Amino acid sequence: MTRPAEIPAGHRVARVLEQYLAECRDNGKRPSVLTLAARLGMSNTTFRRHFPDHARQISNLRASPDPVSRTGADEPPTPYDRLIARNAKLRRANRALTQNLHLAAAQIQRLSLDNARLRDALQTTSNITHIDPARRGTKH
Repeated sequence: MTRPAEIPAGHRVARVLEQYLAECRDNGKRPSVLTLAARLGMSNTTFRRHFPDHARQISNLRASPDPVSRTGADEPPTPYDRLIARNAKLRRANRALTQNLHLAAAQIQRLSLDNARLRDALQTTSNITHIDPARRGTKH
């Protein structure tokens, strides 16, 4: 069993986040929740659990197009830039579809269990007797 992670104070996380986002802007990189969590000495999951707003902020920044275009403000996006944007859009759609699939599977499981429980209750209240197939061929 692992020991519980030490959760930093909210003001420290906000300060480290500001510094990290400034570095990302200066270097032209997209921010990453995993990198920020590592800087704070936390796992990605623990960071997301305790600081969901910060994680969402980074995810939104990561999903948006680069604020500084490599080609300049007046030039149209390059095919590579369009490919990156299309890839990000497909990843978001894939993530949403995967979540919907998991929700649908969970609903089907719940409905199957409810159906079995209701059938048992109906058979119990209707006094239905089940014929045991093993006893069918024997005579008393």
